[in-house]
Amino acid sequence: MDPTDAQTACFEAGIKFGTLYHQFAGTPVSPESADSLGRAMEEAIENQPHCESVTVDVLVDELEDELVDSAADYTELTGRFLEVAMTIDYEGTEVRTRMDMQDGYPLMRVEDVDAGD
Repeated sequence: MDPTDAQTACFEAGIKFGTLYHQFAGTPVSPESADSLGRAMEEAIENQPHCESVTVDVLVDELEDELVDSAADYTELTGRFLEVAMTIDYEGTEVRTRMDMQDGYPLMRVEDVDAGD
């Protein structure tokens, strides 16, 4: 049985989240570079097929808190410093997704599937 358009759209969202997270995890980031890193992440993921939009917020306040007692002026990017929203459109089915921290874990989830009926 072939997957439905909604299933394929959700799969595409998962691929994009995997790419976004695992490509950029560990990247050196500072409060000063947070905006440019977020934009680079958005632009990289938007290159992929079926991606309508990506919003990456690198959480500067959390970065600053992390660096308070550090000798360095940067840290490595992890999920706790990110909030991400993505919209995927596959054959008229729109999937809206989000990633943010839930109970100490960067949870990636489907928020809504609109088959466009």
